[in-house]
Amino acid sequence: MIGIDVVSINRIEKMYEKFGKKAYHKYLNENEIKLIKKIETAAGFWAAKEAASKALGCGIGEECAFHDILLSKTPKNAPFITFSKKVLEKFSIKKAHVSISHDNGFAIAVVALEK
Repeated sequence: MIGIDVVSINRIEKMYEKFGKKAYHKYLNENEIKLIKKIETAAGFWAAKEAASKALGCGIGEECAFHDILLSKTPKNAPFITFSKKVLEKFSIKKAHVSISHDNGFAIAVVALEK
């Protein structure tokens, strides 16, 4: 299963300017927030979580919330994605892959799931 999402970096930046760190808490946990050094990373994480929910076929909501999707970095600084136990079991996810990129004011992410 594959999901993709693109988001305007400016949209995430405006959300942060208006609400501060509270904006990040809407969709990120503390460990994820610690990884954000630039607004592009925050936008990429938003896109990755949206793409993951699309790959699941449910979107962000009751079956899979933003905080059920967990992003981190590998030792080589590549993005890494996993899910809450609830989502892993419900959707029978065996493996998950994520790619995040940003350029020219946009962040894009692709998530591929193996069952």
